[in-house]
Amino acid sequence: MAEPEDTFSAQDAAQFAPAQFVRWFREVAPYVHNFRGKTFVVAFGGELVNDGALNNLIQDLSLLSALGVRLVLVHGSRPQVNEQLKLKGLDVRFGRNNQPTNAAALECAKEAAGEIRLDIEAAFSQGLPNTPMSNAQIRVISGNFVTARPIGVIEGVDYLHTGAVRKLDSDALRSVLNQGAIVLLSPLGFSPTGEAFNLAMEDLATSVAISLRAEKLIFLTQNRTIRHEDGTVDTELAREDADALLAGGALDEDTATFLSHASRAVKRGVARAHLLPYTLDGSVLLEIFTHDGVGTMVVEDTLDDLRPATMDDVGAIVRLIDPLEADGTLVPRGRAVIERDVEQFTVLEHDGVIYGCVAMIPYPDDRMAEMACLIVHPEWQGEGEGEMLLRHAESKARAAGARRLFVLTTRTSHWFIKRGFVQGGVADLPRERQAHYNRSRNSLVFIKKL
Repeated sequence: MAEPEDTFSAQDAAQFAPAQFVRWFREVAPYVHNFRGKTFVVAFGGELVNDGALNNLIQDLSLLSALGVRLVLVHGSRPQVNEQLKLKGLDVRFGRNNQPTNAAALECAKEAAGEIRLDIEAAFSQGLPNTPMSNAQIRVISGNFVTARPIGVIEGVDYLHTGAVRKLDSDALRSVLNQGAIVLLSPLGFSPTGEAFNLAMEDLATSVAISLRAEKLIFLTQNRTIRHEDGTVDTELAREDADALLAGGALDEDTATFLSHASRAVKRGVARAHLLPYTLDGSVLLEIFTHDGVGTMVVEDTLDDLRPATMDDVGAIVRLIDPLEADGTLVPRGRAVIERDVEQFTVLEHDGVIYGCVAMIPYPDDRMAEMACLIVHPEWQGEGEGEMLLRHAESKARAAGARRLFVLTTRTSHWFIKRGFVQGGVADLPRERQAHYNRSRNSLVFIKKL
């Protein structure tokens, strides 16, 4: 894909670029196959509507729907509610944290939610020729899917009509999604006694994603991504690292709110949670259909315990490697070499048993990295551990500044080809690695762009 400095707005793209169009279309095909039939929960606040980004978002979501993605939309309305309160002369304003919702504020919340819901339904009903919505015919269904409860009295303060999610009618939601319709949820819930409660959009979206075991929870924010010290976006963040950032207390309130809900969702079984800037046109499509994306993705980096290796792990690593060295799959290294390079290894551990490992060797001058010794014990294979080790090595290589990851193999070429590696040659390796290439083994070289 184009490097960041070559990126331009979709509105400014060249009208005719056939070769580029074909290449990009082919590159997104694997993502289309992978996400068809999966459930995405997309959440955004009323700020997105105020900033005029709704129409472009609806067009992108209609494309996802046409590609077979099952969509649940959760909208917020905080700025619209505050505007209603101001117009009515009421001295109440809502922020990120829970605040009491009195009867007058609840009426404002209902009005704002109803107005936004109608705007969204109208946008999905567009069908003008020569627009992305032409022939879309998308159904949007809202309803009383959310049972809410009052937050109650906390530290002596009665929160009145401010509520939290008690239960979701997951079966009804799935039934609607199975019909090919989009579910639209407003930040309101109802109790069995017929009362309405004002809900936080972030909490509602997270609860829905967990209940439906969604593939993705996507928060569209003004620009609340996590960034490295050099200002670049941290595109993949392990949940434990996200929790450490939150514990550090250095994040602004908005970013901390979104990141905490993303972490909670991933911890409770959502495969991926994303923080995307809606200020970037097409950010949802760029995040889903390009390798690195444009936002911060929070993942559960460990199925069990994925951690850096220590000297105490050398014996276990040797036991994993020994059978593969004996049958010629791996080049013999010896315990001394592993002890010397142990900081390059990551291990998978479960209940004190190390059952997988991978090494990543950087070559910073060439902006490349080598992945070596990717091993999962035979008794543990088949559950995705190899994929997880590969993703970890890729993430570690990117963090080290590598633009390409390479492997040398004699027997597992098909496994790497299926995962995006392309065969290269010895001449494609870093000069330092070429000097140590064992020509008697005649290992094949496979390279993957990061």
